[in-house]
Amino acid sequence: MLGSQYHLQGSKDWDEDGIKIIQLLNECASFTESGNFIDADTALYNLSHLASPDGDSMQRVATYFTEALAHCQLAKNLRGVPKVLRLVRALSTPEQQLLNQLFFDFYPFLKIAHTITNHTIIEAMRGETAINVLDLSPSNADQWSNLMQGLREHLTNTPYLTITVTAIHEKKEVLEQMELRLKVEAERLNFLFKFNAVVSSLESLDPETLPIKKGEPLAICCVLRLHSLLAANHDEMVKTKVQRAFSEMLINQSPDSALSPFSPCPSQKMESFLNGLWRLRPNVMLITEQESNVNGASLRERVFKALSFYCTLFDCLEASASRTLIGRSLLEKMLLGEEIKNIVACEGVERKERHEKLETWIPRLELAGFGMASVSSNGIWLAEKLLQSYVPGYHMHQKNQFLFICWEKIPLFSISAWKF
Repeated sequence: MLGSQYHLQGSKDWDEDGIKIIQLLNECASFTESGNFIDADTALYNLSHLASPDGDSMQRVATYFTEALAHCQLAKNLRGVPKVLRLVRALSTPEQQLLNQLFFDFYPFLKIAHTITNHTIIEAMRGETAINVLDLSPSNADQWSNLMQGLREHLTNTPYLTITVTAIHEKKEVLEQMELRLKVEAERLNFLFKFNAVVSSLESLDPETLPIKKGEPLAICCVLRLHSLLAANHDEMVKTKVQRAFSEMLINQSPDSALSPFSPCPSQKMESFLNGLWRLRPNVMLITEQESNVNGASLRERVFKALSFYCTLFDCLEASASRTLIGRSLLEKMLLGEEIKNIVACEGVERKERHEKLETWIPRLELAGFGMASVSSNGIWLAEKLLQSYVPGYHMHQKNQFLFICWEKIPLFSISAWKF
């Protein structure tokens, strides 16, 4: 239980200050949730003397949880405070691209996901002369450049190949840059190439309106974005809460159980979106998501579970990057810190960072009609070689047909493959 042990599962043994930080963060969350703002403010004051953006991994992560709880307390305590105070700061396109690149460079997670995704797609597309790729989370054109290189290398019996990439992004300039780079690579490799730029948020997208014909060879890729569709409006949150309570009463299960008939599809938006993807009849769909469970209604629960996940991410940086690196500080403050703020201080549609573990994604995808598929064994082999270039501590764990990227014994990201 949280109240007595204050132990983060799988994490290292903390010193006295680290244990005190964990205790104060949990107390502050509890006081804030119960409306006891005097004691919550005292906890924040004590945290301010222990947290530091330049300290060890626990002190650094505590800085951003303290800021997030301060935003949360202000929003709950003063009803007239504008909602904008709780929002994550909007980033310019160059800033977002810089942060995406920093995450890509400092951690191996996206490199591993891209390697395994590409090789799984290549194996699923053997014998095809035309390939469609639907990218639901475009952030790095290199992934599809590498895919084209892999296709040229492996599909030697298919000299003439047409590749169509359909990419979804809110910023038109991101898609234009991506198209330019991929066209150059396609010409170099002598591929026929087409790029469909769809300027849209994932939340506003209807998959069935995409320029993809049913029956065409199709691969779908979504990296660290699908969970944002779990954000619900107030009416849907109320409906889901009633449904879960009724379900728990009927079957005597926890409402967070993956076996609950309602928990696999807590969002009508998610259910509709997955059904739309299923109707596209993909040969393979690859999903990479955080192996974390921070989508609970309880603030105290969210803080504790998010603390466990982000402490581990900060530990990874502590082991691999100097504390004085500007890039590390930017990554922690502007990306990881803003994610923490969104998880802790935002509610409803404002809270986009709604990570859930693979055990809840499996029944959700199965209910939408998808069947499990295997990730590429060759991709896993190449990914393991790639991990050897990083500090010891990173490793991969395969369970059934799914892959987990871990730090020490802690799974941090999952990669799963699905088929129509």
